[in-house]
Amino acid sequence: MAIHLNEDADNDGEMHDINVTPFIDVMLVLLIIFMVAAPLATVDIRVDLPNSSATPQPRPDKPVYLSIKADKQLYIGEEPTTAETMATMLAATTQGNKETVIFFQADKSVDYGTLMSVMDNLRKAGYFKVGLVGMETPGQQ
Repeated sequence: MAIHLNEDADNDGEMHDINVTPFIDVMLVLLIIFMVAAPLATVDIRVDLPNSSATPQPRPDKPVYLSIKADKQLYIGEEPTTAETMATMLAATTQGNKETVIFFQADKSVDYGTLMSVMDNLRKAGYFKVGLVGMETPGQQ
């Protein structure tokens, strides 16, 4: 450490150096808190999710449906497509509007990897508003 002696009589002795020690202390405490809390935020428990009995939301005038059949064939509306041409077909269907909600539905037998692959292709194409379509079971509460 160094000491600064103020030998000038005209100067009131003000120091213009910023003391960052309290800032570093606060940051280290926050880092420790987040390191402890982060593992608690993850869930590793497998659960069987219940069916939804919520009231359905109103549909837009012209909804855009992206469907995966049991044989893993992709459809936009009723037109078949592939993973490679999905982005261009969606752009044509939505007139390039990336804010359009894409209603995504898949057969029960479609594996999770296929679902995530299609969701990743949607994200790469710029469509971040995705509505997942499920079967509603009336009367269960």
